[in-house]
Amino acid sequence: MTPEPSEKNVERMWNFAKKYADKSGTSFSPIEGVTEAVIKGLAVHQDTLGRPLCPCRFYQDKQAEIQSRTWICACEDMKNFKYCHCLLFTNEEGMPITEYLPEDHEGREAWGLIPDPTPDKGREGSRKPGV
Repeated sequence: MTPEPSEKNVERMWNFAKKYADKSGTSFSPIEGVTEAVIKGLAVHQDTLGRPLCPCRFYQDKQAEIQSRTWICACEDMKNFKYCHCLLFTNEEGMPITEYLPEDHEGREAWGLIPDPTPDKGREGSRKPGV
């Protein structure tokens, strides 16, 4: 059973998510409960691990994952490709943006090609085309 997160970290994760959605030109999932569940999971990890580790993945060693920083929200996929597998950050229809993913990425294979409605925002990672 997942512990209840502190109200402080739930608020902190909501503030982060709202700012990051604006910065990246993404929306929250319109599917009821998705955004709330992801925010709660991030807040639980903030409470228990001290970092907002992605709650949508299985980790054999959470401390090793924290050290690698790959799955700390906003994760490397979100920073580099504007792809959120948790569906926290999506297009307005609730679909994950897959336009920038490598063709063999699991997200592209699962969802197909979904264009970025705001290509002028987000993708601060080092794998941006031309960088």
